[in-house]
Amino acid sequence: MSHPRVEAVAGEARAAIEGAASSAELEAIRVRYLGRSGGLTQILKSLGALSPEERPQVGAAANEAKRELEALLDARLLATRAAERRRQRESERPDLTLPGRRPARGVVHPLTRVQDEIVRIFAGLGFSVAEGPEIETDAYNFEALNIPRDHPARDMQDTFYLSPETLLRTHTSPVQIRAMRAQKPPVRIICPGTVYRRDVADITHSPMFHQVEGLAVDRGITMADLKGTLTLFAQEMYGPRSKIRFRPSFFPFTEPSAEVDVLCFLCSGTGCRACTQSGWLEILGSGMVHPQVLKNVGYDPEQVTGWAFGMGIERIAMLKYGVDDIRLFFENDLRFLRQFA
Repeated sequence: MSHPRVEAVAGEARAAIEGAASSAELEAIRVRYLGRSGGLTQILKSLGALSPEERPQVGAAANEAKRELEALLDARLLATRAAERRRQRESERPDLTLPGRRPARGVVHPLTRVQDEIVRIFAGLGFSVAEGPEIETDAYNFEALNIPRDHPARDMQDTFYLSPETLLRTHTSPVQIRAMRAQKPPVRIICPGTVYRRDVADITHSPMFHQVEGLAVDRGITMADLKGTLTLFAQEMYGPRSKIRFRPSFFPFTEPSAEVDVLCFLCSGTGCRACTQSGWLEILGSGMVHPQVLKNVGYDPEQVTGWAFGMGIERIAMLKYGVDDIRLFFENDLRFLRQFA
């Protein structure tokens, strides 16, 4: 059943569907003829104005045309969308003749790089690497190292206590105690590792940082041996023209004790901003092992002597690479880390 008015709209819609080139055009045709204000919808809405004889004839024709157009639209949409997906896949198909992209290469973290270099230098001098737990006892972290109960290092502002007798180690010196109790002299070890202190993070402090400590115990060891060893270390780390100096200091576990400075490698001792015009850069603390510490591990201080030193890896790395903020080492900023490739 057809009607001239309905057939005119339906014919126009069929031609539009046939000529549509995309799914977007087909959706627009659906709205134009079958939407709320579409041509066929307007015919159905106007049925009430027709005569009783004409009304059923036009209504039936309009509904039949609507079903036909919906079927045509669905079929064309299915085919058109399939063709569009096919063209999209073709356009996105990779060119297999192009050279492959190499994956980004990781880089050794500057702290790891410096630690490995320190280990290499001392391994060449016959030192072995010793490690120990990061959760330590008060006995190993303080008492065996001749640090009395009233020493400021025991203050809660400096130490992370887990219980009255356990804590996060504040230095790697407990590893030296464990090593000496496990073997008889001679002892030549370095102890790299992570340590913890209750410091507020700023450009020079961090609650977690890294240390390397060294220990040599044997018969007849003197401060001259310590100075010679550290001079060689400075020359290997900072260049053959490097010089060091010792300044008197105090540590509970060494006597005598000394801070060690290296000649500023930026100004060669003339004074600059990096060395605060002094010409020297502080790199570590050192000294002869205190006789009481030797007794605490079962050694006879009348028979053997020893020296020890400790340095912060971050401090060495900051001086070596000219880094002015310790926090950069822990922020994992790839722009910073890639500079060490």
